[in-house]
Amino acid sequence: MNNEQLSILDLITETHAGLERQGPGSTEMTVKALSFLNNSGISRVADLGCGTGEQTMVLAQTISGNITGLDFIPAFVDVFNEKAMKLDLQDRVNGVVGSMENLPFEKEEFDLIWSEGAIDAIGFEKGLTHWNGFLKMNGYASVTCPCWFTDEHPVEVERFWADAGSGLNTIQHNISAMQRAGYAPIAVFTLPEQCWTDNYFAPRAEAEKALLTRHAGNKTAEAYVKNDQYEVELYSKYKQHYGYAFYIGKKRRGPGSNEGKITSG
Repeated sequence: MNNEQLSILDLITETHAGLERQGPGSTEMTVKALSFLNNSGISRVADLGCGTGEQTMVLAQTISGNITGLDFIPAFVDVFNEKAMKLDLQDRVNGVVGSMENLPFEKEEFDLIWSEGAIDAIGFEKGLTHWNGFLKMNGYASVTCPCWFTDEHPVEVERFWADAGSGLNTIQHNISAMQRAGYAPIAVFTLPEQCWTDNYFAPRAEAEKALLTRHAGNKTAEAYVKNDQYEVELYSKYKQHYGYAFYIGKKRRGPGSNEGKITSG
């Protein structure tokens, strides 16, 4: 029996550091979200929960300003900075280690705060409320978050996300939360199935095969992979009920705003 001591964070890091994406998404969806912004006025960007920065490098191809990626996992930030160097972007794209709940930045420093697949770890409204103070007036927040697509909420799915320390709300609930946090909603759209299956689940499964080989017989690693496999099974069974959505909002004032029109797609 392999008694090597491994934490869940160790396994997450080992599995995901070599993946292009650490959650559902795609270049096409990042570009679509960018299309709702006025990029000409954006000079400072923060990508929070940036992972290894696949979407950050897409941002850098459209936005000419400086971009800071932030993630609490140092191995992800190392890969992020390696990518920036390979693309000769290191002069204006930089990754730092830090917490989304306690940002190490100046107030009203950014024109755009971006976050794909990370905000639900601290709470959609909580995150947007905290991040509001680091955005300039009329700056943008653009985030993805898992949510319910239907009125039916399968208990298995609710339990899985709750056990993971997260929870799902409806799109309309999140739009209202964005307004309370001080943003005028601009657009919301859902991510297609391929963002989960092709871009995340499939490469993750391959990485986990290698993980189990490296840690053969380790019960913690086996339980970790089994839980991820269960996530794939749940999504296959209930994908019509839930998924990720992109939310784009514009800062109008501090938390408590309730103005704004929404474009859905």
